[in-house]
Amino acid sequence: MEEANTNIQLACFSLGDKLFAVDIMRIREILVPQNLAPLPCASDLLEGVINLRGVVIPVMNMRTRLGMVVVAGASSGKLLIVSLVCQLLALMVDDVMEVISVPIADIKPPIQAVSGIGMEFVLGVCLFNNRVFMILNIDTLLCTHSSVHAA
Repeated sequence: MEEANTNIQLACFSLGDKLFAVDIMRIREILVPQNLAPLPCASDLLEGVINLRGVVIPVMNMRTRLGMVVVAGASSGKLLIVSLVCQLLALMVDDVMEVISVPIADIKPPIQAVSGIGMEFVLGVCLFNNRVFMILNIDTLLCTHSSVHAA
């Protein structure tokens, strides 16, 4: 049995006092906020797009997506550029903290008794240094609520 396959590396970020994590293999880069170009039609999911070295990337405010209060004029956060199945997506987060290595066996399934906006995007939960991180399934972030709840 190989030791390398028993741990997963997670990039951790915060939204207010809530802690989240994403598989580090899905992150392309981390940027300071960029000027957003608006979308021609209003979108509940996307804030706009950025041009990153000639590639147009949609930007999602994770506070909005997870049903949290959006801080007006908050421009000091970070953009996580993540790789979805068929495109790149920029996630607006408050802060990117660290990369942690967690044993796969220590990742617990999402809490089934808890429902609400945002919980449908949680793959699992892990504890690291006495902090609880919600591990996100980034592939579901662009799904509309009706298609996510149709399970």
